[in-house]
Amino acid sequence: MLSSIIPVGSICSNDAVSFVVWGPFLSDCAVHIYEPEDLTIPMEKDSRGYWRGLLKTHEKKNKIRYKYRINKLKEYPDPASRYQPYGVHDRSEVIDFSAIKKSAFTEKRPSLDDYIIYELHVGTFTPQGTFEAIIPRLPVLKELGINALELMPVAQFPGKRNWGYDGVYPFAVQNSYGGPWGLRKLVDSCHQLGMAVVLDVVYNHLGPEGNYFSQFAPYFTQKYKTPWGEAINYDDAFSDEVRNFFIYNALFWFSEYDIDALRLDAIHAIYDESAYLFLEELADKTTEFCHTFNKTHYLIAESDRNDPKFIYPKAFGGCHLHGQWCDDFHHALHAFITKETKGYYSDFGTLSHVAKAFKQGYVIDGCYSSYRKRKHGRKPLHVKRSQLIVFSQNHDQIGNRYLGERLSCLIDFSELKMICVLTLLSGFIPLLFMGEEYGEKNPFLYFVDHGDPNLLEAVQKGRLKEFADFHGDKEGYNATKQEAFNKSIINWELRTEGTHAILWKLYQHTIALRQKYKSLICTANISPIVNFNEEEKLFFFLFNNKQKSLLGITNFDSVERRYLIEEEVYPLEKILDLADEKWSGPGSISPDQLVASPTYIPISPKNIVLYYSC
Repeated sequence: MLSSIIPVGSICSNDAVSFVVWGPFLSDCAVHIYEPEDLTIPMEKDSRGYWRGLLKTHEKKNKIRYKYRINKLKEYPDPASRYQPYGVHDRSEVIDFSAIKKSAFTEKRPSLDDYIIYELHVGTFTPQGTFEAIIPRLPVLKELGINALELMPVAQFPGKRNWGYDGVYPFAVQNSYGGPWGLRKLVDSCHQLGMAVVLDVVYNHLGPEGNYFSQFAPYFTQKYKTPWGEAINYDDAFSDEVRNFFIYNALFWFSEYDIDALRLDAIHAIYDESAYLFLEELADKTTEFCHTFNKTHYLIAESDRNDPKFIYPKAFGGCHLHGQWCDDFHHALHAFITKETKGYYSDFGTLSHVAKAFKQGYVIDGCYSSYRKRKHGRKPLHVKRSQLIVFSQNHDQIGNRYLGERLSCLIDFSELKMICVLTLLSGFIPLLFMGEEYGEKNPFLYFVDHGDPNLLEAVQKGRLKEFADFHGDKEGYNATKQEAFNKSIINWELRTEGTHAILWKLYQHTIALRQKYKSLICTANISPIVNFNEEEKLFFFLFNNKQKSLLGITNFDSVERRYLIEEEVYPLEKILDLADEKWSGPGSISPDQLVASPTYIPISPKNIVLYYSC
């Protein structure tokens, strides 16, 4: 670990376990060991408010369970607990990571600009809902073309079912998923196949149940308020040690689990007005860590600000994070195809929005937002296409629908095929949400499992209020009931049946096309030419350099159209036509070759045709 970062929690060495917890205002602190024997270890406080204690042991360290006794009165789990075997309220457990076996053989992992990301929720991806149950499915994902597995948050949360954003122990891996051993085994299995692992982490808030942080130190501030609870203290008094805690957490995932990249949840709710932003410091420490240990790790931000400064290099005044989710791409596609224009979709809905998203990612780029009733965002002038992660579906955009419907339940099969091609061949980094690749029909609903009945009631009322703009008083699922979780488990075998199997093959084929033409469509300095006809619902894109061209024509209409190609292109050969019978289409009407321009190209209803240089 870096010398400038103070490790916290229980740290194992050859002959001892050291315990470190931050508590600047505590008058006393001790470690109460419950297992394997009952004993109390006194701790001493240093000048920065860290309490330290040492347990000498030559035995195995994986069954040492403890709490901190503070001010000689109450006992609480470790805020930096590595494992909570009995849940969020009970004892913490020491984990000796050197004792967890790791394979010496791994394939080369992809770089970020080569990622094909597959986002999944551990609890609902398999009937077992564990890390180890995912492993037999990895070869199928590899065959599909997936090379980066993204896990929704796995930090310990209350109960057994939760999206993970209510986690209260940022270092502890969820016990019901298989704990540290299961996660290490899954990561190791991915790496043996040459797949990277992205972990979703939450640094903007902590969940309400089992959150004892305030009993120890000023981890939170009253200066700000997040939509989900108290704001973490990144710029108020004593914030240095709070920053240390979360930066150490990020480096911990890199060092102990060999996680390749972190997805930083909702950074717009990381409130920080300091001159040296927490996110910039996190990026600096990640860079230092990578240089020190000769490793490669990435930081990917989720933000609704449409502000490219987070991924700009420091030379442009940026935080130099490596990548950023691009919601506008999703919103533009979704609103145009589904015709939904309520809530945040009110800023979208035309083909011009789709064209703008395809060209630069951001649609709301400093222009007026009717949803926000003000100007929003900034033009992504120095952003590379390989820095934006795009998607047609993800956990938020499905699960934050009151009924949790996937696109497969909202649009027809031909439109599912079109969205597949447009997302994967946009030149941005594509992300798929589990089941998307074969048109999963089960919903992905929001679900929680709190022990406090008052919290359960508050969650359900909050859901009704939050989504009134979208669904009014429509009857939905109760997020606090087991049913919501059970209905969200995907039907993995569906991928081999009928049109589901055809869609799976199309995703596989299109991913292969992306990899084949990556040097053209993903080149940092090449932005595609885009044109559209709003009335006829025609969309055209052209990736072009001096030697090669990739041309796509999309007909979103339900009738046959003709598109006039006016751009100068080299002779082109058709490489994909979704009207072909092998893609369950009605049969192609578009020519196999283009030899000159200008020329009219006929295109079937709800279809995409692709051409590439001969």
